[in-house]
Amino acid sequence: MPFARLGKLLWPTKAVHTGRSLADDPDARAAAAVIKDRNPKADPLGRIPDVHPRALPRHIAIIMDGNGRWATRRGLPRALGHRAGAKAVRVIIEEIGKLGIEFVTLYSFSMENWKRPADEVQALMKLYNEQVDLQRDEFMTNNIRFLQIGRREGLPEECLRRRDDLVALTKNNTAGTLVLAVNYGSRAEITDAVRRIATGVQAGQITPEQIDEAMVAENLDTAGIPDPDLLIRTAGEMRLSNYLLWQLSYAELYVTGTLWPDFGPDDLHQAVRQYAQRDRRFGGIKQSR
Repeated sequence: MPFARLGKLLWPTKAVHTGRSLADDPDARAAAAVIKDRNPKADPLGRIPDVHPRALPRHIAIIMDGNGRWATRRGLPRALGHRAGAKAVRVIIEEIGKLGIEFVTLYSFSMENWKRPADEVQALMKLYNEQVDLQRDEFMTNNIRFLQIGRREGLPEECLRRRDDLVALTKNNTAGTLVLAVNYGSRAEITDAVRRIATGVQAGQITPEQIDEAMVAENLDTAGIPDPDLLIRTAGEMRLSNYLLWQLSYAELYVTGTLWPDFGPDDLHQAVRQYAQRDRRFGGIKQSR
């Protein structure tokens, strides 16, 4: 399975991916208990027993690529590929919950996607509305918070209404957070953040000397959300596609040739295992154990 990577994750005191079950390891069980305290339905050692729960990424970002190719290879309309992709989303969200991973951000619809044929865009907006309606009860049952990033301008009013209703409904949920990137582009997000900061400078509320990375981050759509630890991209493309360019600065990258509708729990586990073997130095040097 092909993948691009930046180093290996290495925890300083415990093996993170041993190839053997850690179910009886006291430290691993204690770490799993902490996860279950936040999300009682999580069972990380039951799902990936050979990965230490402390080695799991806190936040996974996913570029869900390949729906159209999946449909084309089967002689189906592209719209059916997107519907198959929506089914994969539900499966992966459920599995991420079982692993106890706290945040997942899905690249659902980019600002560039408006260039697609009008009937495909219309089908995607319809699918968005259907999926939001379908997932409302599940979000509440599973204690999942819903957030959405991306520009509101240009989205249909019915999409915005559903978005706002679901954000408000789930705002106090604590087991995990699903973030959808819809009508999103990272360059636009950064431009909007710079514009907000510049407005503050113009109004005399901010001096240029006060502007730092933290201020920029606070003005991004993802303010309050930890940066992704792991980026998964399906369908084999080796690019970021204007996705979370600021936030992915130190993320581990995992690219698989599997098309998104075919991406299942076993594929997710493989990505997590690869992540658990990497040494995240953040520009430093490897620490001896």
